[in-house]
Amino acid sequence: MQAPVTIRRASATDREVIYNMICDLENTALDREGFNRAFDRNITSTNIAYFLAEHSSRPVGMVSCHIQPLLHHAALVSEIQEMYVEPEYRSQQVGMALMEYVTRFAKEEGAIQMEVTSRATREQAHRFYEREGFAKSHVKLVRYFNEA
Repeated sequence: MQAPVTIRRASATDREVIYNMICDLENTALDREGFNRAFDRNITSTNIAYFLAEHSSRPVGMVSCHIQPLLHHAALVSEIQEMYVEPEYRSQQVGMALMEYVTRFAKEEGAIQMEVTSRATREQAHRFYEREGFAKSHVKLVRYFNEA
């Protein structure tokens, strides 16, 4: 990478870029209507922020930050719901730059900690998060609802 990345808060005009990144993250074409409903709701929420990393004005990564008051912490807690870096920009400090930015943002908003959940099969992502100071401290259990 020749020039450093810049990071900015995403806006409603970034819907297509974020859709494509999330589809690539999930390795599927997500339901567009469902994505649009969630994006439209989230982009206007005061508890959710999306950030884009850009290299030479081209989006190359993104991270989301949800901040909410949790009773069992008696404080604000931040959580990364999605994080993605374009494959050709991985191992080039883009993820680290996004992590530094989102961490600073969460602290400035008053969060006392940051959490992240990552699918069990994403071992490379786990190593990245551990290098960034995250510890495996919880087990996430999921209950799926049938759509039938």
